[in-house]
Amino acid sequence: MTNHPPLHGPTLILLTLGLSLGTFMQVLDTSIANVSLPAISGDLAVSPNQGTWVITSFAVSNAIALPLTGWLSRRFGDVRLFVLSTLLFTLASWLCGLAPSLPLLIAARVLQGAVAGPMIPLSQSLLLNNYPPEKKGLALALWSMTVIVAPILGPILGGWITDNINWPWIFYINLPVGLLSAFLTWTLIGQRSSVIEVVPIDKLGLVLLVLGVGALQILLDKGNELDWFASGTIVTLAIVSAVALSVLVVWELTDRHPVVDFHLFGQRNFLVGTVILSVGYLVFFGNVVILPLWLQTNMGYTATWAGMAAAPIGILPVFMSALVGKNMHKLDLRVWATFSFAVFAAVSFWNSHFNTDVSFQQIVIPRLLMGFGVATFFVPLTALTLADIPPHMMASATGLSNFSRILAGSFGTSLSITLWERRTDFHHSILTSHISAFDPAVANTFGSLADPVTDPALLDQIINQQAVLMATNDIFWLSGCFFVALMGVVWLARPPRHGHAPVVNGAH
Repeated sequence: MTNHPPLHGPTLILLTLGLSLGTFMQVLDTSIANVSLPAISGDLAVSPNQGTWVITSFAVSNAIALPLTGWLSRRFGDVRLFVLSTLLFTLASWLCGLAPSLPLLIAARVLQGAVAGPMIPLSQSLLLNNYPPEKKGLALALWSMTVIVAPILGPILGGWITDNINWPWIFYINLPVGLLSAFLTWTLIGQRSSVIEVVPIDKLGLVLLVLGVGALQILLDKGNELDWFASGTIVTLAIVSAVALSVLVVWELTDRHPVVDFHLFGQRNFLVGTVILSVGYLVFFGNVVILPLWLQTNMGYTATWAGMAAAPIGILPVFMSALVGKNMHKLDLRVWATFSFAVFAAVSFWNSHFNTDVSFQQIVIPRLLMGFGVATFFVPLTALTLADIPPHMMASATGLSNFSRILAGSFGTSLSITLWERRTDFHHSILTSHISAFDPAVANTFGSLADPVTDPALLDQIINQQAVLMATNDIFWLSGCFFVALMGVVWLARPPRHGHAPVVNGAH
């Protein structure tokens, strides 16, 4: 495909639209379901904790598919693979909307995440390969803005659809978008698809990857429900995951065509950058899940207003991403990343002082300011991670980095929900031991609300609301501590040669 001349004019604009729609659709689906979880759980008669499988099932299957992008694009051709993935993603979205039960919805989400694996890396590489060399920076800016806009609209659109139509429509809206994306891409560059190569796949490595990651994710999702390691099921899953992942590392280091090239971790910046991206995204995504759940289950917010409260985090990055990308080489990339984590930490500590009287404005302002951190998080850290990667290894490196990041986001969802529930139970027990409806001081403070005869349940409701608030604040405070630690870890990376990383050359 690199032998074809770059596109110009209206053709290039339409191609940008087609590829961006595919990216937009997938990224939208990673956030649109967050604010709809209570409605989905209620409609399918499952607990909110079980409902988080709607998010984690997509994330895990997507993470497993990501390392296969390089092999699949050689086997089917990059344009063909992107179009096929987009069409299958559209079909899976339709199946998600039709699902009458949680198991069927999870199965459709697994399919959706698996076929979505190649879409984001291929949309980026196809843009770069068809833009004129002098405009590749613009291609990356447009691509990154698409990725940023989708999370803004996701919570708002998901909340509005849930409140005013019905939750299946958060998936049905993908149908026209996916079909248009596939049509434009195939019509404009279908003849430019890369040459098909018959490349063997590491079957054992793939089986070990699916087994290890799958068992680990099920362990995280079901652990709280099954009382963790008091359950034989959880112990079995832990053993299967540990053995499979351990054998996977050893096998992939010796295989000629590894599914996951762990040799990349021999590069210092790749190792440090991937760890920072993954841990940072884990903490960040955990907060993304907790905030709308807290607002809807304990603060009386509708799905729409919960989405409106969560969305401002993406506003500033829309305007800043191109500016940061253009100027980030003027500063040490570690300075950009340190600034990002400083913003994340400050906002997290700020949020940890919420109370039950917090206003919508008081929630929105820190979310808006957190956008400064988002704008300086992804692009500079990605550049730092790929700084010393040779061009011929760039595709494998970006695949492995994205694999680690997305899997970490999935873990962040499971771990944050578990920690949130555990801290809620802890604070509830402490408050209950100090507050009793039969205590005269409590009765004097709460008045009729604390009447031991008429309102013990209402008193317990008040205690539970405070316990959930305190647990939510704990999550934010702990997140702030992690972000402060990452401010120091980022300096373990080396400054990139020549001041910036060759992200444009082969970003995949």
